[in-house]
Amino acid sequence: MKSIQKYQSHFIAHLKSFSLTRGPRQLYDPVQYILNLGGKRLRPILTLMSTDCFGGNISNALDASLAIELFHNFSLIHDDIMDKAPLRRGKQTVHEKWDINTGILSGDAMLIMAYKLLESYNSKYFKQLTTLFSNTALEVCEGQQYDINFETRVDVSVQDYVKMVKYKTAVLVGTAMQMGAILAEANNEDQKRCYDFGINLGIAFQLKDDYLDAFGNPENFGKQLGGDIIENKKTYLFLKAMELGSDDLKNKLSDLFEKSSANNDQKIVEVIEVYNMSGAKKATERAIENYTTAAFDLLNLLDIESSKKQVLIDFGTQLMTRTS
Repeated sequence: MKSIQKYQSHFIAHLKSFSLTRGPRQLYDPVQYILNLGGKRLRPILTLMSTDCFGGNISNALDASLAIELFHNFSLIHDDIMDKAPLRRGKQTVHEKWDINTGILSGDAMLIMAYKLLESYNSKYFKQLTTLFSNTALEVCEGQQYDINFETRVDVSVQDYVKMVKYKTAVLVGTAMQMGAILAEANNEDQKRCYDFGINLGIAFQLKDDYLDAFGNPENFGKQLGGDIIENKKTYLFLKAMELGSDDLKNKLSDLFEKSSANNDQKIVEVIEVYNMSGAKKATERAIENYTTAAFDLLNLLDIESSKKQVLIDFGTQLMTRTS
């Protein structure tokens, strides 16, 4: 098994070789722009790792890993438009740098390019990959709609939120893992375990993001802490506070989220205090640990060497202990 950095290097080299020289430039420059913004490259790395775990050739998985990354970034462009977000990874979002129409069209082009990358595989793999990919793409759209619905719903439960996270975020992580297993010709049981590993890791990853937004180190986080609080997002922390808190704490949290605040810094301080006092902070920490443990338990069932399992465990541990 190669180190995580080597998987990343393989993927970055393949990404740089991805040719976008055709015109019109107004369509393809935004694609190049968002792909060059960086990010953790979590999903494509997992595809390469999964292939390698089962003895496959990671070079054969590069197009699949790039298809996953293209799809992920396509969804980010459209999410940013719907959220009216000005920044992505500290830089202007595509629709802000260009315009909304360009963002929509360039995002659409990325989705099509993702499918075209899968055309490089023979019929044996193509059918399996595209069936999985299409099912996942639809689920990601369903997750985004759930997220939009939650903005106006007052009865969102923790279970509702976890379902939304599963569809919007985790299914693509699971698919990244399963694609790698498919290309290494792992058996169906191990493919399913890889997918479920990704689901649990993806949920833990999103809950960690929720947690860091409130409790991260501002020097490491790379963006303003409390962004979810300012935007009144019903994150796992918020929902747990409403589930566990006293009536006084729940009323205070509702008031803070329902009323416009002239002082966002004070609002953040007060909401974080509620998260601490209600037990939501500790409950979120436990949930992150539980989903991560569930992911690792699935690895123990895989028919691969212990050293290969350990690389995946190290990667998951790195994600869940990150500070940004």
